[in-house]
Amino acid sequence: MARMKLVHLFLAFIFSLSLYAQDDLLNEIDTDSVQNKHVSAVFKGLKIINFESTKLASKGEFYFVVSHRFGSVKGGFKELFGLDQAATRLNFIYGISNGLNVGFSRSSYQKTYEMSLKYRLLQQGVKGGSPVTIVGFNSISVNTLLDEAFLPELEFNDRLSYVSQLLISRKFSKNLSLELMPTLVHENLVENSNQDNTQYVMGIGGRCKITKRLSLNCDYGYHLNRDNNSIYKNNLAVGVDIETGGHVFQLQFSNAQPSFESGYLTKAAGDWGNLDIFFGFNLSRVF
Repeated sequence: MARMKLVHLFLAFIFSLSLYAQDDLLNEIDTDSVQNKHVSAVFKGLKIINFESTKLASKGEFYFVVSHRFGSVKGGFKELFGLDQAATRLNFIYGISNGLNVGFSRSSYQKTYEMSLKYRLLQQGVKGGSPVTIVGFNSISVNTLLDEAFLPELEFNDRLSYVSQLLISRKFSKNLSLELMPTLVHENLVENSNQDNTQYVMGIGGRCKITKRLSLNCDYGYHLNRDNNSIYKNNLAVGVDIETGGHVFQLQFSNAQPSFESGYLTKAAGDWGNLDIFFGFNLSRVF
């Protein structure tokens, strides 16, 4: 009952606020598109921080995204506040059309490969039309770190994890965009035998413009059926977007070190209450 109340609170929250949004990058306009009768510039980056945003690469665009997460700052000076330990993800996204993207990435965290598909289902209208933008996202990841020497009965299927998300965003005004991300994650092999293979997460996030080239971002995932004895937490990340020419540079703090979907959704090991958090960045370049 408490979980349902929280979901209802998220829904009320995203449809009741009205303030801000943002500028656009690389010839995109920071106004509503009158010609297309669709709202533009809802988000600057393809990701809010960890979660996907409703922004897609346009037809023929090729994005190269580097996501870097250092170790926990809790290690202090001995670990150079996390700089001695890092996880890096290289992500390649191509716009097949204006409403369909494919992606491929490789992360050093658990030596994980991921393939993804992102597609627009509905776009927010300027006046009338849809009040929200809705985008679907699906991914499949392969954990290649699992060792058959320690898991003699390991099969390839055990390495696979799947994520399905519905991304629902609304641009409320010139400086604020918010997004809901109901999510399903399925891991064929889970660390904890008491954990369900199929897991459910309700995500919420947003972006608030501070200056012409700077914005504040935040996203959070509430895990609905995590085992009570799990060492992992709900993922929470805060950061800023910085626009520099052809780049969107995102600086962030998160309690999840992995940046691929099934990783940050199910393996956020840090604890904000103990400052056990990870500093990192996303750097996007479009070609």
